Amino acid sequence: MGIAERIASHLDADILLYEKEIFRKAFEEYDAIVAVFATGIVVRDIAPLIQDKWKDPAVVVVDSNLNFAISLLGGHHGANELVRRISEIGAIPVITTATEVHNRNSVEGIAKALGCDIVNKDSTRQVNCSLLEQDVEVLEIKGPKIVVVGDDVSVLKKEKAENR
Repeated sequence: MGIAERIASHLDADILLYEKEIFRKAFEEYDAIVAVFATGIVVRDIAPLIQDKWKDPAVVVVDSNLNFAISLLGGHHGANELVRRISEIGAIPVITTATEVHNRNSVEGIAKALGCDIVNKDSTRQVNCSLLEQDVEVLEIKGPKIVVVGDDVSVLKKEKAENR
């Protein structure tokens, strides 16, 4: 079994064969991409497709010998978790997002753990920087209430399925 097949089997994922527009197709149809390619090829092919950290899929690059799984794009949006899962079959995970490197939570990770959506996404950069230096309190406010927050406060809203 080849590397792509081993990874796809482990992740229960689709396999797309390389063609000229494969990354454009994958960006449109998938939330996450694992590319078994050299990092340079992937960077050059996805560069024109990258728009926004909230819209782009998570992108992981794995070398053809399954030595390394690199979280290339969207670390807080699934790529870091994918490289951890790929490490279960032998690859060394390469994660460079600051919060993970320093064993700290990220706003995105906290939101996922709590089953929430981030309302004011622009706040995450500043709050993630604060999370690197200190513990940031997570408050749950039950309403009815009106909440006014500054730019340095991330607002998480429970996903609708949990509000039933």
